[in-house]
Amino acid sequence: MPKLLEVNDLKTQFRTREGPIQAVNGISFTVNEGEAVGIVGESGSGKSVTALSILRLLPMPPAQIVDGAVLFQDQDLVDLNEAEMRRIRGGKISMIFQDPISSLNPVMRIQDQIVETLQLHLGLSKAEARARARSLLEAVGIPDAARRLRGYPHQFSGGMRQRVMIAIAIATNPKLLIADEPTTALDVTIQAQILELLARLRRDLNTSLILITHDLGVVAGVTDRILVMYAGHIAERAPTEEIFDNPRHPYTLGLLGAVPRLDAERGSDLVTIPGSPPDLLHPPTGCPFQPRCPFKIDKCATYPPDLKVGRDHYSACWVDVTDPKEQQRAMQKGFIPLHPVGGTLAGEFSAGNA
Repeated sequence: MPKLLEVNDLKTQFRTREGPIQAVNGISFTVNEGEAVGIVGESGSGKSVTALSILRLLPMPPAQIVDGAVLFQDQDLVDLNEAEMRRIRGGKISMIFQDPISSLNPVMRIQDQIVETLQLHLGLSKAEARARARSLLEAVGIPDAARRLRGYPHQFSGGMRQRVMIAIAIATNPKLLIADEPTTALDVTIQAQILELLARLRRDLNTSLILITHDLGVVAGVTDRILVMYAGHIAERAPTEEIFDNPRHPYTLGLLGAVPRLDAERGSDLVTIPGSPPDLLHPPTGCPFQPRCPFKIDKCATYPPDLKVGRDHYSACWVDVTDPKEQQRAMQKGFIPLHPVGGTLAGEFSAGNA
């Protein structure tokens, strides 16, 4: 498939009195036309900063893109001026933010917020924009669209507000849709509806999708590829099935192990990854995950890994986590293997339970 977006060695930092915080530290990835890519990781891993860097929506200062390129349809977005970026944002690239109640204007009717986007980017008349706004609400599954257009954001439920945000995002038929935690704070039924809606719209509009989340379950049935981020780095990158069937990075194993299991015994403890994400003012040397990693070796604390383990499967780790000897050594430090997954061993991390 042709490349739509290509991010090369992107570095974004925040300037503080104590020093620079390297929120995104040299990441590279592509999004092809019609493809869905998931970006997963803990809070603070750099997922949202990556998306906001692509659209140049970070406050500058204190934020600054210090290096790298963001090529969208072979045009480097980092080099565009603000007027040129405004034509890209909302037109060719749209973003769904994780908190619709703070993203929608509370004193404007829903109709006016959609019409504004349509008139700005498509040059429609007010009558044409209103008709299009109604069809958009119908497309995202909001009943009685003509009446609901006249409502205000506070008159909608959380799930319906998120549908409105999706309607605004797809209003201009963008080439790329970035969804930043679109199911946060929604119950599981509404989450499933929103994810199904995004998948359907992606197919119908032939739009590429970047789906950002901390929940691996969210990206499982929606994306083609997954990027696992940690401390501003990409820890692992592979097709979605590969991530679940053949995880190769200890952090990915930890994320998979932290997902609650339906077959877990009643009353059993939820599993977490021991420790905390690193202080990005003073990041660790070598691999950023090594202070928390039961697989680490001496080399991990000195040299940052940059390895491929197979076709289209990238893992930034010096250790082969599928090696039984490495698994046995890691188990002595708290790694608890659960069950075989695709020929390797998925596991959970549990402090003090070796």
